[in-house]
Amino acid sequence: MIDRHVSSPPQGVVRLPVRPDAGRYLVLAAVFVCAACGLVYELELVALASYLIGDSVTQASVTQASVVLSVMVFAMGIGSLLAKRLRCRAAVGFGLLEAALALIGGCSAMVLYAFFAWVGESRLVLVGFSLAIGVLIGAEIPLLMSLIQRISRRDAEGTVADLFAADYVGALVGGLAFPFLLLPWLGPLTGALLTGAVNAVAGGALVLWLFRRDLTARSRWWLLVANVTVLAVLATATVLVDDFERAARSAVYGQQVRVAVHTGVQEVVLTGGRSGPPDLFLDGRLRVSGRDEYRYHEALVHPAMRGRHTGVLILGGGDGLAAREVLRYPDVRSVTVVEVDPGVVRLARSDPALAPLNEYAYRDPRVRVVTADAFSWLRAPRGTYDVVISDLPDPHITPSAKLYSLEFYGLAARVLADGGRLVVHAGPVASRPRTFWTVDATLRAAGFGARPYRATGGAAAPHDWGFLLATAGPPPRLGLDRGAPRLRAPAPSALTAGAHGAGAEGIRLPELPPSTLVHPRYGD
Repeated sequence: MIDRHVSSPPQGVVRLPVRPDAGRYLVLAAVFVCAACGLVYELELVALASYLIGDSVTQASVTQASVVLSVMVFAMGIGSLLAKRLRCRAAVGFGLLEAALALIGGCSAMVLYAFFAWVGESRLVLVGFSLAIGVLIGAEIPLLMSLIQRISRRDAEGTVADLFAADYVGALVGGLAFPFLLLPWLGPLTGALLTGAVNAVAGGALVLWLFRRDLTARSRWWLLVANVTVLAVLATATVLVDDFERAARSAVYGQQVRVAVHTGVQEVVLTGGRSGPPDLFLDGRLRVSGRDEYRYHEALVHPAMRGRHTGVLILGGGDGLAAREVLRYPDVRSVTVVEVDPGVVRLARSDPALAPLNEYAYRDPRVRVVTADAFSWLRAPRGTYDVVISDLPDPHITPSAKLYSLEFYGLAARVLADGGRLVVHAGPVASRPRTFWTVDATLRAAGFGARPYRATGGAAAPHDWGFLLATAGPPPRLGLDRGAPRLRAPAPSALTAGAHGAGAEGIRLPELPPSTLVHPRYGD
């Protein structure tokens, strides 16, 4: 005798348009997609925190990333608790939750950038997005657990294992897609919008198709309207994202933005150049000010050129301005520039304002460019150089910390010829004395004798650049080579010990520990 109840699903189990096993796999596929999108939102917030708020070693590595992730994990726990109230209507709740997550996560990058550009402060907005996205992500698993149990009555342990396996694999895919696909190909704004659209489609399709028989007509209507609205908002934002970026850049950099590109390494923005000297920004930070860059580059290069300088190695300096100063010595035979970003070198070669500023240094046959990270490049056996010029971003910036470490200077010592000189840009002396003197302590720990000196900008553009000239032995004397070319910057203020050298020594911070790869000390 055939039991008439066998063909009917048990009480509480929803009727599906597919077999239960297929429905189970569809739910797990949705878990996979939603987990990937959720991790992209998290990584996007961490990346924007570093870029928009600042990324000193202390702030970015410890404070900002930790705040974003810890707030988000805390909010996920809150979301899991709140989801208990929605389990009786899990399908509707999950559909609305994914629509909200797609809208908030997809638009978060644009909103954060807008606050940064026009308000100048985005910390509170960052924390708000971390909380909101965390709550919504945390509510996903309880609702999905309810949905998958309504499809088939399997053991709870196996269901939990399947859900978390799909969730973790999806997070892996999202974590790899963000740095290798979304960020370099689409940028943070368009990448976040596309992620939101994928999130909305995955969540909406799962509920409106697979669980449509579990919804009332009114619920289906509201879910459809919500998802269409979210997709329309994301699509509109995607169409307008280029205009938005141009307006935001104008608000941040001024009206004379000529070049703005994501090179895969960083954002490069070049302003001015039509009616005045160009300014070069890397990841939002002014790297070259065309009005007075000569003060910095003359102070960086010429003290190190006192003595033999047949072969010169420049670490960083992709803008070609340090190479310009080196090439002013006719007895220089070779200049090797190690630059991590080929996009900066391309601009320095061809830009109608930047190329004349570096006096077309890359056209000189003595110049050889190596595209590589300076730390990695120094690890391989190389030849030796009479002069090594470290023209790198300030040490308090997170990506640069390893380039001011004890290990890095140990590698630099290996390529320095006997009697050779190493010069290091170590950041401002007055405003960041701990950073500057930590570089000094690190050089000394690596076996160098270092001599500090400073260069200052003019009254129209006051700057304080700190440098350290080092040799493998006693600290070298400061001065210029007999064959040094005529300089534009006043020599006493930029290139001699004078009052500035004495002033630097007068504010020396004693007994600072060196910075290492394991224990970076920069970030005052």
